[in-house]
Amino acid sequence: MESYEALLNEAYEKVKQVKGTRERFEIPKIEGRIEGKKTILTNFIQISSHLRRPVEHFLKFLLKELATPGQLEGDRLILNNKIPSAKINQKIEEYTNEFVLCKECKKPDTQIIKEDRLSFLHCLACGAKHSIRSKI
Repeated sequence: MESYEALLNEAYEKVKQVKGTRERFEIPKIEGRIEGKKTILTNFIQISSHLRRPVEHFLKFLLKELATPGQLEGDRLILNNKIPSAKINQKIEEYTNEFVLCKECKKPDTQIIKEDRLSFLHCLACGAKHSIRSKI
């Protein structure tokens, strides 16, 4: 019978090494195009589901921060202005920092809860609870 250390070393040799970033959560980048005077974002719903936030909440934030009207058509978001993708990605990052990532442990395992008229970001990983702006 082989020793424990020999079996452990053999197991480590057989295990496939995971290559990737050290971060478990990466902020997604927007995909889209500009057509005439409109900007069409093709992966808006996927980003919202990746952030685990309601589409309406994310949409309201984005439209207000970009100061432009827009509407959802299927999986796409159509903005009624030409907006560069760098600016949209910056706003997605701001949304993530304010409404998704925990202020204490920086993990994305959070949920928005309402108590009375206040909204809080509750972390499921560390248990922290921080107030967030309820009006977008």
